Amino acid sequence: MKQRVISILLIFLLLFTDGGIVYGEEAGAAKEETAPAESTLYAKAAVLMDADSGRVLYGKNETEVLPMASTTKIMTCILALEYGNMDEAVMVTAYAQAMPKVHLGIREGEKYQLKDLLYSLMLESHNDSAVAVAEHVAGSVEGFADMMNQKAQEIGCQNTWFITPNGLDAEEQTGEGKKAHSTTAEDLARIMRYCIQISPKKDAFLEITQTKSYSFQNIGGTRSFTCNNHNALLSMMEGALSGKTGFTGNAGYCYVGAVREGDRTLIVALLACGWPNNKNYKWKDTRTLIGYGMKTYQYQEIKERPPEFPDIVVKNGKSDTVGGSVKIGTEVTIPDMRLLLSDTDQIRMQYRVDTSLTAPVQKGEVVGEVTYYLNESVIAVYPVTAAESAEEKDWKWCVGQVFQSLLKKP
Repeated sequence: MKQRVISILLIFLLLFTDGGIVYGEEAGAAKEETAPAESTLYAKAAVLMDADSGRVLYGKNETEVLPMASTTKIMTCILALEYGNMDEAVMVTAYAQAMPKVHLGIREGEKYQLKDLLYSLMLESHNDSAVAVAEHVAGSVEGFADMMNQKAQEIGCQNTWFITPNGLDAEEQTGEGKKAHSTTAEDLARIMRYCIQISPKKDAFLEITQTKSYSFQNIGGTRSFTCNNHNALLSMMEGALSGKTGFTGNAGYCYVGAVREGDRTLIVALLACGWPNNKNYKWKDTRTLIGYGMKTYQYQEIKERPPEFPDIVVKNGKSDTVGGSVKIGTEVTIPDMRLLLSDTDQIRMQYRVDTSLTAPVQKGEVVGEVTYYLNESVIAVYPVTAAESAEEKDWKWCVGQVFQSLLKKP
C-alpha cells in the first residue's frame, strides 16, 4: 500500500508540477566533463574566462579580494597606450628613481620615450618605469590611480582598487574606509580581456607583450638597456597570446595570461599561487586550466528560433467594419548566435507576446520579447515589435463608418 501511494505521488508531481514555460530545444547531453578540483590547483583564487563573451568557465574563490602584485601593470600599460603618445619624452622624477627592485635603474632628470618604458614595464616588470609612465600620463601617481579605478569600473570590475601603477602592496584611507591595492581573479581576467579584446589599443598591447627581447637607449643615447620577457607561457604553450607575472611577499605569485587556439581564446587569472620556492606553480595551474578549457568547450550554433506569432487583437482600433476588431502582425529579429559551450551547458528560449492591445499602437512598438538562457543566466533578450500601426477610433471615424454603412444599404 505504501509503495502504491508513493507511485501515485510521483505521477502527480510529473503531471502537475511546472518549471516554467520553455520553448525550443535545450543544448546539452548527459555527458559530463569534470572541472579541475579546487584541491588540484595551487592558486588560492583562479578563473578561466572565455575572452569573447567574458563568461567565467571555471572559478575558484573567483570573487575573493586579494593583492595582485605586478599583474597590475596590464592596466598601467593599456592606459598609457590609450592616453599617451608613444614618441613623447618622459622625464624621470626623484620619486620614480626611488622605486625598489625590480627596477630599470632610471635616474632623476633623464628622459626616455614612453614606448621604451612600456617595454621595460611589461617585459621585465620594472617598478620605476611604471611610476615614470604614470606620472607622465596623469601628472601624478594619485591621478593615474584615479584613471585606473575609473577604467576598472567602466569594464565591469566591481571588486578592484588600484593605488599604485606597479602593484607594490599599499593601503589608503578612502571615504569608504581603508582599502588595499587589490582585485579578484574574476576582475583580473576581465581587465586582461579588455586589454587583448576590446581596447582600441589592443594590437599595440599584444605587440609589446609578445615581444621576447627589446633594446633601447635613453633620449640622448648615454645609456643602453635590454629587456627580456618573463612570461614563460609564450614559449611553453602554443597559441600563448599575452601575459603578466607578479610577486610580492603579501600577494605571493600571481599571473594573468591568454591563449588562443583556433577560434577560441581563453584567459587564466591566478592570485596567491604559492610563495618561494614555488614560482612554477603558476605555470602548472595555467596549463591545467587551459587544457581543461580547450578540451571541454567548443563553439556551437544556437539554432532555436521562436515560432511565427499569431496576430494581436487591438481594442478600440480603426477597422473596415463597424464594431469589427483590428489585428496586427509582429516582427522579431534574432541574429545568428555562436557560443562557447560544454556538453553539459543548456540553452533554452522563452518568449512572451501580448495577446491584446489598446489603440493607438505604433509600428515598431515593443509588444513582447524573446529571452535566451545559458543554464540559469540570461544571455540575450530580443524585442518583439508591432509590424504595423493601429489608429485609435475617434468620433470622426465613427461618423464616417455610419455613413458608409447607410450607403451600402439597398
